[in-house]
Amino acid sequence: MSDKTVLVIGGGGREHALAWALARSPQVGQVYVAPGNAGTAWEAGTPDPLGGAPLAPAERVRLAPDAISALAAFAHDHAVDVTVVGPEGPLAAGIADTFRREALAIFGPSQQAARIESSKAFARNFMARHGIPSPAFAAFTEREEAIAFVHEQGGPQVVKASGLAAGKGVIVCDDADEAEAAIERIMGVREFGEAGDTVVIEERLSGREASLLAFSDGENVVPMLPTRDHKRAYDGGLGPNTGGMGAYAPTLDLTQDDIGMLTETVLKPTVQGLRDDGTPYVGVLFAGLMLTDGGPRVLEFNCRFGDPETQAILPLLTTDLYPIIEACVNGELADDLVGWQRGSCAIVILASQGYPRKYPTGLPIDGLDELPADVIAFHAGTERTEEGRLITAGGRVLGITGPGVELSDALRKVYGAIEHVSFQGMQYRRDIGVNYIS
Repeated sequence: MSDKTVLVIGGGGREHALAWALARSPQVGQVYVAPGNAGTAWEAGTPDPLGGAPLAPAERVRLAPDAISALAAFAHDHAVDVTVVGPEGPLAAGIADTFRREALAIFGPSQQAARIESSKAFARNFMARHGIPSPAFAAFTEREEAIAFVHEQGGPQVVKASGLAAGKGVIVCDDADEAEAAIERIMGVREFGEAGDTVVIEERLSGREASLLAFSDGENVVPMLPTRDHKRAYDGGLGPNTGGMGAYAPTLDLTQDDIGMLTETVLKPTVQGLRDDGTPYVGVLFAGLMLTDGGPRVLEFNCRFGDPETQAILPLLTTDLYPIIEACVNGELADDLVGWQRGSCAIVILASQGYPRKYPTGLPIDGLDELPADVIAFHAGTERTEEGRLITAGGRVLGITGPGVELSDALRKVYGAIEHVSFQGMQYRRDIGVNYIS
């Protein structure tokens, strides 16, 4: 029976994907997205791009993700059955705590549990205490001490702003001089604001990166498909770090045995450790991994669905997302609630010229009505003018997404669809997944 009402918090491509996946559920009758974007509003009966039953309606709510009291009031007034939080900011600010105090069901960890992402220093110390495989590290609150440390260490290092920096506070350095310059950016120039009050210096690992997300109800853990994100702005892994320029799922170099091993050595110990520390973790746990010759190491944890990893994962989910989220909220998560189809899914981000630095907005977008069937354009930075014209409104504008029998099929489909889409200065990577096609 389609009587459930869901509120999705956030305004990017991840939130569009979550709203779409929840609107596919036969249990869901209404989806709200706060604040959403131009792609997160549709009428009842709208066709699903991937087939199946028509979608439940979705409506935008003009409330910011950090307007916690107003969002809680909206959830009360509209009899929202469960709220799903997309971005990390509201979680770090304690939105889950506020909602639970007001007896509102919410999918996302508490403020204390969300420190697994909001404080890299906390996360590294937590991993060290609980024996979770990770690189050697040191944390500093004084700039001069951090600079002395990187010169003492010498060689390649990674310098991170400890706090939230929208995925951009990680600087990979080839030597101590570069590491000192990174510290100056973080702690001197304050490029990432308060996120740079503490800096974390880590050994630089080598290998392939992968992401493994998992559902958690605070005790039980069920992994999703492993994914690979592409962070650098330009082809060949060049250019500045971004929030992500594309992704695909599943990765081709992690077997089911590998996923089982990572679940036992990384995901479960993390959830159990947080539970033992008095901060049960309900929501999505995201492990960013480096697959080294000595085994996997945790590069970072995130306290929510990834963006753009979510857009590559959810089209491959064969079971209903709503019951999974409901089970997590109620402490009833089970393996048989989560199922995946065979095949692959790829997403390529279409970004504004200049992203991740300064970029223009307000540019007309053309061609989305020409996309082929079974390709989805997840909106990220889009708006509509008063006349209904679709325009750019962010750095990452669209995520062109499509499934395929093989990764090569998915990539061929997505890149073919991109040829129909245009806006002035549109930039995208042309090598998403190409180094990993088997």
